[in-house]
Amino acid sequence: MNIFDGLQDKKTVFKEKKYLDHRFLPDRLPHREEQISSIAKYWVEALNNVTPPDITIYGKTGTGKTAVAKFAMKQLIHAGKGKNTNIRAEYVRCTDYTTEYQVIARLCQQLGQDVPYRGWTKGEVINSFRNLFRRNVFGKDLILLVVLDEIDILLKKDGDGILYTLTRTDNVSIVSISNFVDFKRFIKPRVKSSLRDREIVFPPYGAQQLVDILQERTTLSFKANVLKDDVIPLCAALAAKEEGDARYALDLLRTSGELADEKGTEIVYGDYVREAKDYIEHNKITDIVMTLPTQQQRVLESILYLTKRKEEITSGRLYEVYKFKSKGDTVTYRRIFDFINELEMLGIISTNTVSRGRAKGRTNIIDLQCEISLLEEAIWGM
Repeated sequence: MNIFDGLQDKKTVFKEKKYLDHRFLPDRLPHREEQISSIAKYWVEALNNVTPPDITIYGKTGTGKTAVAKFAMKQLIHAGKGKNTNIRAEYVRCTDYTTEYQVIARLCQQLGQDVPYRGWTKGEVINSFRNLFRRNVFGKDLILLVVLDEIDILLKKDGDGILYTLTRTDNVSIVSISNFVDFKRFIKPRVKSSLRDREIVFPPYGAQQLVDILQERTTLSFKANVLKDDVIPLCAALAAKEEGDARYALDLLRTSGELADEKGTEIVYGDYVREAKDYIEHNKITDIVMTLPTQQQRVLESILYLTKRKEEITSGRLYEVYKFKSKGDTVTYRRIFDFINELEMLGIISTNTVSRGRAKGRTNIIDLQCEISLLEEAIWGM
């Protein structure tokens, strides 16, 4: 007997679960028409054989940045078919390709040039990339649009070399996508001046906007009449509290349906959404904490300690507690700032700069962004 026998025939509330995956690109993106139009306004230049300006896209996680960029790429390539143009649009996720070498090698491979991910010098890889920019059979130069998603990860790890290379390669337009408005602090002035970027901001989705998004996906994903009336509004409300995160809303809805299947019910109830929330948050926090280096776990433990004491958490006070808990096995004060930035990027904490007046200057205040009980279980339950 095969272990999968009978599982595919099990009753389910789903029709097609894949449409609840945040990576699925629908034919319509509700409430992102303005951002799509902004990108189109700049990219239309490519259809006239002119290299478009660079674009920088900001927005919190789950605000549709990646989906809009991919949607615009798809539309541009379709618009260019049959025209006397040579346009390519390539997407690179910087969590997968974290160095300049890897990104350039990836672009070469996407453009049909066989370049290894290791073994060559950086100069050889860059030369191979630039050799691709030759006229096609119609005598038209290649115009390349490069979408660098989560670029802050790459810049933080490897510096701004990738932007230096791309801005100094003819006929390349860069789209930088980041969750953080201040990611340009990783870019040196000489490179920043070469970015001819136009900035597009993606605001968080509101609760009603999330309802609209979920309702469209529900029609594709669930069987008729399996969702209780409060399921979609509850998913939307909880996600709206998470800074308007559509990914989180979709995850809640999918997990709620999976809980219904596990329980053997043909209806998805509102209570399942609350169970899904606990399940998702527990797994997220546990996975993050378990993968943190020891010193970073100590910093997080110190933040938890100060939060429970209801103390205002400044970097100075945090370092005091961290040193006490580390008992001599410590990193430098400067290194703590790196840990704080990394924890903020993971969504575990947030920082807010406040002014203390002319005499005391500005101070960073740190706040925990997850439930204390979940973090305690993740830290001390390992």
